Amino acid sequence: MGISHAINFQAIGPNVATTGDFVLPSSEVNPVASTLKINNIAATAIHNHMLSESPRLFFMHFWAVGRPEPIVKIFKSVLDFAK
Repeated sequence: MGISHAINFQAIGPNVATTGDFVLPSSEVNPVASTLKINNIAATAIHNHMLSESPRLFFMHFWAVGRPEPIVKIFKSVLDFAK
């Protein structure tokens, strides 16, 4: 079974709308949620899909609209952290 992050972008004039999810162990949920929040990216859901996986994994869905460059930088920092 594979696990991966998903990030989707849709052009809206000079901006982008982005949505997707990160797959995170419990130790990464709060730091990633904090990073998104301070950068005005909404964490729209945090949940798990499986019943007894190890390590325990959480799926954090997000939504943002804005200029592409700052949004990409924020997601890069999250991806660098969430390995």
